[in-house]
Amino acid sequence: MASQQHIEKMQLRQNFRNLWHSDLLSTIQADTPYCCFSLWCAPCVSYLLRKRALYDDMSRYTCCAGYMPCSGRCGESKCPELCLGAEVVCCFGNSVASTRFLLQDEFNIQTTQCDNCIIAFMFVLQQLACIFSIIALIVGNSEIRQASQLLSCLADFVYCTVCACMQTQHKIEMDKRDGKFGPQSVMGVPPVQQMSRFDQAVPPFVGY
Repeated sequence: MASQQHIEKMQLRQNFRNLWHSDLLSTIQADTPYCCFSLWCAPCVSYLLRKRALYDDMSRYTCCAGYMPCSGRCGESKCPELCLGAEVVCCFGNSVASTRFLLQDEFNIQTTQCDNCIIAFMFVLQQLACIFSIIALIVGNSEIRQASQLLSCLADFVYCTVCACMQTQHKIEMDKRDGKFGPQSVMGVPPVQQMSRFDQAVPPFVGY
């Protein structure tokens, strides 16, 4: 049942109308210092961005923003700060993706084809690196092992770079939300049920 709801959520995101304030290719130019900060202190940035996405109200926090089977079962209500810290360290990729989904569902933001291609390339490269590592382990050939190591280094470099750009993209979007690019829109903190995206059939419409 939960997986079916997750699929329906993914389908709904394809019909979102708004766009990110900055696409992944433009984030380095849009906010170079924060992109560097996201690259070198990625878990810290993920922690800060999730807290900011929740309007600094940690009573709203749910593990992985409610998008994973473990969400709501990790004792978040008793110690949300500790649980968020464990999430960004132990499940960094999920923490970044969850913040992304949270913002997309709150503001009806679609992901452009260019962003989708960059994210897909990152995943494909990770999978290829894993496959080549397994082949090198089985065959035992030194040349294949070296090629596997090079591919793994490239995959890690792309992963770190894309995650840094993605987190910068989230930060820029929240700067827009909080009125740092001009007059703040007439919009208060959404009620708790709007921050729980997994049980919400239709995303809220926001005058963006």
